[in-house]
Amino acid sequence: METQRRLRAGIVGGGRGAFIGWVHRLAAELDGQALLVAGAMSSRPEIARESAAAWFLVRAYSSYEEMARAESLDANGIDFVIIAAPNHLHYPVARAFLAAGIHVICDKPLALTVAEGEELVRLVEASPILFALTHTYTGYPAVREARELVRGGQLGEIRKVLVEYTQDWLMQPLERGGNKQAEWRTDPARAGLGGAVGDIGTHAANLLEFVTGVRIEAVCADLTSFVSGRGLDDDASMLLRLEGGAKGTLVCSQIACGEENRLSLRVYGTRAGLEWHQQKPNTLTFKPAGKPWELRRTGQGYLSAHAHAATRTPAGHPEGYLEAFANIYRGFIEDVRRVGQGQSPLGNYPGVKDGLRGLRFIAQSVASSRAGSVWMQL
Repeated sequence: METQRRLRAGIVGGGRGAFIGWVHRLAAELDGQALLVAGAMSSRPEIARESAAAWFLVRAYSSYEEMARAESLDANGIDFVIIAAPNHLHYPVARAFLAAGIHVICDKPLALTVAEGEELVRLVEASPILFALTHTYTGYPAVREARELVRGGQLGEIRKVLVEYTQDWLMQPLERGGNKQAEWRTDPARAGLGGAVGDIGTHAANLLEFVTGVRIEAVCADLTSFVSGRGLDDDASMLLRLEGGAKGTLVCSQIACGEENRLSLRVYGTRAGLEWHQQKPNTLTFKPAGKPWELRRTGQGYLSAHAHAATRTPAGHPEGYLEAFANIYRGFIEDVRRVGQGQSPLGNYPGVKDGLRGLRFIAQSVASSRAGSVWMQL
């Protein structure tokens, strides 16, 4: 690969009416290291063409199969593809581009089923192709500082973890009124086994494991569809058993009146605790035993090197969702360059195995609830 040029990216999905497509584009292009040049942005050819024209893409395709084939044969084809389509397309699109030898960065969840996820893990491990998963919240500087505090032993032995992700946008049956996002996210055929659990619960579970370095071993879940007639859960409460004997709770809801995107994490160890809220992303609260609480702020010199590496602005300038998203892309793009130069990837971003863990979390949470909220191993 030529090293002295901007990488070329393509996108599948994210066309007119979609939310996440433009977020991916901003994140991919924020550092000036990549440019979106091609897309198959909708399964409807007219919308695909219109969406690509609106984004000034050089090449527009009517299907992802055509795009994978054409881009793999073009000397100026894309270096990586962004998968921003609904969940049911993640697996077939990823397979097509992996087979074409094109690096993949995919929205979560990895696929619809555990079996599909296992197949993608096999394909990625059998090839030199990179695969990243956009668990955005791992990109926040304060989250990376929290992880370093745990890694450095400053919390001691982890005993208790509380994680919550609550929203209210599905309080009403929006899926019956033409809301495109609500339609596919509440449809088991397109969203998968889990509703709130699959959409935001997986983010909460991933954040817990990322910060603590401790895996969820088992779940006891109570899933509910509060909106009458809805085919997937819109609320979930869970007990968690973690590696090493620690315990946790996970709450996710899309019918929590008045909440926007309230993602919160609290971790308690034998020496200290910590607390982080996504709606105040620049602040991490550290709670050492017997001492005053410390407010650790993004951009300050006392933070770890990992937190500084994820920080883009001087202290006091808000950094949030888009910058965190872009940090995932920064690590992935760096590895695309490294692999192109014959070097080993660094892997400083969630990958295909994290995606498989997310699918197992969804499947076992649903199984637990259906069996009467019994414990299920992950």
